[in-house]
Amino acid sequence: MTLLLGRKQGMTQLFHEDGSLVGVTVVAAGPCAVVQVKSRERDGYDAIQLGFEDGPDRRIAKPQRGHFKRADVAPKRHLREERLKAPATLKVGEVVRASEFSVGQLVDVIGTMKGRGFSGTIRRHGFQRGPAGHGSMNVRAPGSLATKRIGKVSKGKRMAGQYGNCRRTVKNLRVEKVDAEKNLLFLAGPVPGPSGGLVLVQRAKTGRPKSSAAAPAPKADAKADAKQAKAAKPAPAAKPAKK
Repeated sequence: MTLLLGRKQGMTQLFHEDGSLVGVTVVAAGPCAVVQVKSRERDGYDAIQLGFEDGPDRRIAKPQRGHFKRADVAPKRHLREERLKAPATLKVGEVVRASEFSVGQLVDVIGTMKGRGFSGTIRRHGFQRGPAGHGSMNVRAPGSLATKRIGKVSKGKRMAGQYGNCRRTVKNLRVEKVDAEKNLLFLAGPVPGPSGGLVLVQRAKTGRPKSSAAAPAPKADAKADAKQAKAAKPAPAAKPAKK
């Protein structure tokens, strides 16, 4: 099992044993109930469906109420599905908690960015502003958009527009601490979304934890080796004087 739903709680700091400081994001991950288990024979693929946060019946659609009743699980506000490469080992009704993750593990976190509305190029893309002196006509303007040769704005041109309110994934965040009693994960670095926003935490797909193996020995300098060999070479014998 690699997926867990949770809520972003905010950011804080943790100290390592060596005294170094790291900023972490606190995520209240789980508990998530297994609502459905899909198999390759019945559904064409292996997957697990998780439910997060209990919700009132009046806010749940009738088809979903029957879905939860069939699984003998309380109605949930959020449902997410994770595909598996092998048949699932969990059963319907079991609960997945934050203890599924361990310290030092790398995870990917998916969230929805804060919506910032219609934003200019400086805020949206980090453009520099122009001079603000007397007579300047380009203080926060985006600048030239195209050339006469092209005659139109090229695709992908960075311009003002909607900023935020979109799905984002932050990869390879290290788990610094796990509070199994309170279902809290402390992840090194920032997580997209506001405090209280819904996030998905899953095992990293591309990252590899740093190994403790010793670093390879540096390569010897060829020039230094040549100098040492020349110094170690015995001096030639002196020639006898001519009579």
